[in-house]
Amino acid sequence: MRIAENRMSDHDILSDAEREALSAVMLEPGLPPQRVLIVDDDKDSRDLLAQILDLEGICCVTADSGEAAWSLLKSSSSIGLLITDLRMVPSNGLELIRQVRESSRAALPIIVMSGDAEAPDVIDAMHLSVVDFLLKPIDSAKLAKMIKQELGMTK
Repeated sequence: MRIAENRMSDHDILSDAEREALSAVMLEPGLPPQRVLIVDDDKDSRDLLAQILDLEGICCVTADSGEAAWSLLKSSSSIGLLITDLRMVPSNGLELIRQVRESSRAALPIIVMSGDAEAPDVIDAMHLSVVDFLLKPIDSAKLAKMIKQELGMTK
């Protein structure tokens, strides 16, 4: 059975059978969460980042808002890291991070990205124990390395 949230993007190169097999492995009991949730209200930005990380062997799911991201986080224990844009409408990335930190997912590693962050936003995010705060355009090699370290994918 295919779960809608496992759908990576319209440009996904995996067949349905490959996606289901990958999901089964990723959701197997005893394995640590390995998927990355990318939250950005800009479709092109989130899809491009998901494709870049996929090339690095990092499985991603995406959400276009804090609300959609929160729904995914509540329903899927296989998400092991959150990457969120800061400026989104109607809820911003800081609201999403606060919601995560006050939940049973409080220990989830979070990376913040923003194209126009101001100093107070950076300070607020760092006080919420984020892994890092990256300015757009994102250095994808640095981001992939950081994600792999957080998810224990490095040797």
